[in-house]
Amino acid sequence: MEGHTTEGFVQSGALALPGIRHAFFTREGGVSEGLYASLNGGVGSRDDANHVAENRARMARTLGTQPHKFLSVFQIHSADVVTAERPWTADSRPRADAIVTKIPGLAIGASTADCGPVLFADPRSRVIGAAHAGWRGAFGGVLEATIAAMENLGANRHHIIAALGPMIRQDNYEVGADFVATFVAQEATNTRFFKPGARERHAQFDLPGYIAHRLTAAKIGQIEDLGLCTYAEPKRFFSYRRSTHKSEPDYGRHINAIILED
Repeated sequence: MEGHTTEGFVQSGALALPGIRHAFFTREGGVSEGLYASLNGGVGSRDDANHVAENRARMARTLGTQPHKFLSVFQIHSADVVTAERPWTADSRPRADAIVTKIPGLAIGASTADCGPVLFADPRSRVIGAAHAGWRGAFGGVLEATIAAMENLGANRHHIIAALGPMIRQDNYEVGADFVATFVAQEATNTRFFKPGARERHAQFDLPGYIAHRLTAAKIGQIEDLGLCTYAEPKRFFSYRRSTHKSEPDYGRHINAIILED
């Protein structure tokens, strides 16, 4: 179900927890222009760096922290997770696809533009996580690795709540036969995440369904899917695939972030 929407971001009801703030930021409410209009948080995009910095500062303020404590990583579509204990700079970002922390005041985020952002929280142990779960990361175990890293900080997986934010949905996610074969080779029942595509030897992939399946198998406490599609809503969301289909030279990136209040 769709979560609570405020100008510039969407929230999960399941993560509306005392002492924890979060936001799945949309493309609204920033200063970027053109392809990047307007709240582009992508350090790796070709947008004006000053615009990106201002956009990220606005996101940091929304979560009640300072811009230098608003953290994301250099994402590589892996299962690698880093533990944030102190701020890092844009130039020294770790190469990984998820962040966990138990340090209040550090906002940890995942950058997306169709891939699946998943925010995690164990409100009892006060441990949080943010994962970038594209198909490669989800297939390779980034979700399970994030949960394990949270447990290393004292979390109990049965108390962990996970929220799936805006991502590309099945009706807009066409894949080829080799893609399907890769998933079915991993687990025969993965066929349930595909439906026939409009073109021969193509199918439509259910990325959020697959993510939810992996999280359910990990036996965490609660899962909420906001049900929002990045491809289908160009006024609200950036989309790598939509930009590719329109032959645009680049695209904006969302930041999806969570923080423990000081």
